[in-house]
Amino acid sequence: APDDLVTVADEAMERRLSADLRRLLPGSVVIGEEAAAADPSLHDLIAGPAPVWVVDPLDGTSSFAAGRPAFGVIVALVAGGETLMGWIHDPNTGETAAAERGSGAWLGGTKLSVSRPPSVAALRGAMATKFFPEPIRERLDARRGLFRRHRQSHAAGDYLQLARGSLDFALYQRTLPWDHAAGALIHAEAGGYSARLDGSPYRPRYREGGLLAAPDRATWDYLHDVLFGPA
Repeated sequence: APDDLVTVADEAMERRLSADLRRLLPGSVVIGEEAAAADPSLHDLIAGPAPVWVVDPLDGTSSFAAGRPAFGVIVALVAGGETLMGWIHDPNTGETAAAERGSGAWLGGTKLSVSRPPSVAALRGAMATKFFPEPIRERLDARRGLFRRHRQSHAAGDYLQLARGSLDFALYQRTLPWDHAAGALIHAEAGGYSARLDGSPYRPRYREGGLLAAPDRATWDYLHDVLFGPA
């Protein structure tokens, strides 16, 4: 579609990653964004018995196609419906953020940590409001000015900034697993707190229901109230 580009780079990277990841972990299966677009039943593999690699071969395709450097590669390893490991690679810098459940999040030899803003007035956020219903989208867009910084980006870049502490929160409506499985784990292992908009924990099997990522539970509660509470 005009607003949902796919390039030869997306397809070539997905083919290469899929083959290499299956060899790396015999018996595993792969869900790639492009393959799942062609066959939505592949989503069901996340709840299956085999380990699942979830791959976004080129997150931020529109930026890539336009010659802008805001894109990345995302890979997650899911088993038993839970994300066990996650990687976000920035091809422009050569940096890769990685996390294993219970072992922290790392960028090379540097341990990542979310920011602790001095006040709620200093919060910097990325709000992807495109897929919210119109009345909610209008309300959210009207609240952008409450925060020091607001923008829309690609998930790989947002999660890298969240884990580095250069971004405080991020809001999404769609939670497709190739966009969020790795990033949500990296953010959590960097000390952050995230949940679906009904307050329940995020799981890779969810494709809708929203996701709000914040430095901690208290900030999450504040943001949820400001963004979705009574006007």
